[in-house]
Amino acid sequence: MLGTFGSLVHRRAKLVLILAAVVVALIGAAGAGAFGQLKGGGFDVPGAQSTRAAQVVDDTFGGRPNLVLVVTARGGSADDPGPAASGAALTKALAADHDVHGVGSYWTSHNPAMKSKDGASALVVGHVDADDKALVDRVVAAHVHDDGAVTVRAGGDAMVSRSVNTQVVKDLALAEGIAIPLTLVLLILAFGGFVAAALPLAVGLVAILGTFAELSVLGRITDVSVFAVNITTALGLALGVDYALLMVARYRELAARGADRRTAVVTTVRTAGRTILFSAATVAAALAALLVFPLYFLRSFAYAGIGVVVVAALSALILMPALLTVLGKRVEVGKLPWSKTERRGSEAPFWGRLAGAVMRRPVVALAPLALLLAMASPLLHVSFGTPDEQVLPASAQVRQTSDLLRTDFSGDQATTLQVVVTGDPGDLPARLARLPHVVRVDSATAPGTRLLTAYTDVTGHSGDAQRLVKGIRALPEPSGTTVLVGGEAAQLVDTKHAIGSRLPYAGGLIGLTTLLVLFLFTGSVAQPIRALILNVLGISASIGAMVWIFQDGHLSSWLGFTPRPMDTAMTVLLFCIAFGLSMDYEVFLTSRIKELHDSGSGPAAAVTEGLARTGRIVSTAAGLLAVSFFAFGTASVSFLQLFGLGCGLAILMDALLIRGILVPAAMRLLGRHAWTAPGPLHRLHRRIGLTDTEPDPEQGAAPRTPSEPVEAGPDDLRRRAVGTGDR
Repeated sequence: MLGTFGSLVHRRAKLVLILAAVVVALIGAAGAGAFGQLKGGGFDVPGAQSTRAAQVVDDTFGGRPNLVLVVTARGGSADDPGPAASGAALTKALAADHDVHGVGSYWTSHNPAMKSKDGASALVVGHVDADDKALVDRVVAAHVHDDGAVTVRAGGDAMVSRSVNTQVVKDLALAEGIAIPLTLVLLILAFGGFVAAALPLAVGLVAILGTFAELSVLGRITDVSVFAVNITTALGLALGVDYALLMVARYRELAARGADRRTAVVTTVRTAGRTILFSAATVAAALAALLVFPLYFLRSFAYAGIGVVVVAALSALILMPALLTVLGKRVEVGKLPWSKTERRGSEAPFWGRLAGAVMRRPVVALAPLALLLAMASPLLHVSFGTPDEQVLPASAQVRQTSDLLRTDFSGDQATTLQVVVTGDPGDLPARLARLPHVVRVDSATAPGTRLLTAYTDVTGHSGDAQRLVKGIRALPEPSGTTVLVGGEAAQLVDTKHAIGSRLPYAGGLIGLTTLLVLFLFTGSVAQPIRALILNVLGISASIGAMVWIFQDGHLSSWLGFTPRPMDTAMTVLLFCIAFGLSMDYEVFLTSRIKELHDSGSGPAAAVTEGLARTGRIVSTAAGLLAVSFFAFGTASVSFLQLFGLGCGLAILMDALLIRGILVPAAMRLLGRHAWTAPGPLHRLHRRIGLTDTEPDPEQGAAPRTPSEPVEAGPDDLRRRAVGTGDR
């Protein structure tokens, strides 16, 4: 089928490009509206206790105080006449602002928890719509000031959220500003010329625009996170490079062997195109696992990831053969003087020699295996959290204000838990006050509802805070009441439960789809299992390294972050993205080894030559993609650093250690069993397996099916003569 399709595109190449230009213009116009449809946030768990409690507090009690103004006397105490008058005036002005609700202050309540331990500072608090950045900016600009008596600083969840989102946008712009020019230079070097380097950009641009159009439509139907835009650009360019590099390398290889343009294009579509389809299926399956999680922050990456994979694969299969047909030898225009890529295609003797050495002595694989296991070992003590102000650098003003609230005030809002009781709470306030780590309990009343605010002496992400949430939820509810527990620690408990309870489903989906797709691809039982084990090992090593760095604090002074628990949602995202990309390279390598095996090469020869022909493609694509992810290391927000460094490290280890060493070693140990399956599964694959046995649409030559006998070629006879062909 792909050969027929490639022949059709070859014959109508100019028409295909004209139609593609029209389609790209249309989807570009549709995608332009995507940014207006996307939202921030997405970390709350729909239907969870903490989410429902926050909704009741917002609707009934004017919202949990999320804007905190720290008023500090320039000298003396906050109770002195000058600072007291300034604090009272600020409280009155904030209460008069129609966008601020639930205003309170030390000077109106005289609550000692709202005054610092040294007496110099006191608090004015209120609630604003944290999702409205312009509103937060207006309120802060209107009320944060310095006068002769006091200085005023802004903090609270609304300011933390605004600062994190603002810094993320700056960090992503900086990362892309570094990665894109560097990637362009590396593309020219990798493809050996300017025209050839433009081909992956064309595929990547179409993938990005097409996914923007998809997000624009989805944003009108459901909640989609604005962060999906960044994964769209990163994956669009990455897959454009992967797929274009694969097709250009195969086209150059065929042309170097003397194939005419039509034969080279059709064969490229038939062989490399099939690899791209299977690669896209495995990557999309890994990203589809994000759909099982209720947080729309994670689901949004599935929407974007699946869309960009599908569009990138289709654009590669349609645009690349049309461009190669029209360009022909002009694909080498602008070739670098020292480039030899058009002569050697994708050949990389180094990778072939490496594979041969590993096949002869698979024991050498023990060293990288031990390294990966050692890198994964920090997972044994991993802990998880959700983003707070500590993801910002210590120099950030809002971070400094938040640190002040934590250390100098016993009633910091970040350490409180909100207990919403529908009905008569009875003796619940007294029972709450007797729990460990509860400092005091305040109460507010609305018709039919009571809000109990429990002030604690533990931080929101600590184990003690999480145990306290579970302890409160374990208390018997007063008769005829409904009790909901909210707050920062409660949100973390709910997020961890929502993600943890669905991890088996996500893992099962990834595992089953990987096994199924690779079985349909190879007809082997051993290959899918081998691929799954090695990929999980590599990604576990990468995440373990991130635990060692970001949780344990190694390299914190160099990277400029505060050690803290691993971000729950970002760790899941890292795993799915890295797994999908590792399967991309898995299919690239396995497809070439299988092709050689089916054409009659012995097990060792198929692996050695397969790695020689794909090693440069995989290592080049991985290097280009790793540059994009490592650029996130320049970020100031620690979870962006974690994601970028983790993905970049996983990609490089997969391309170098796993594909270069562990795969040949595993194939050597499997021997001829690498491509076998039990009789029933073998017969099933013959019936439903996706193999490429179609005749050339114009020449009628059909490739051999895996079940056909074949005479050994001269290369295999020569290898066997020296005892290496089937070793």
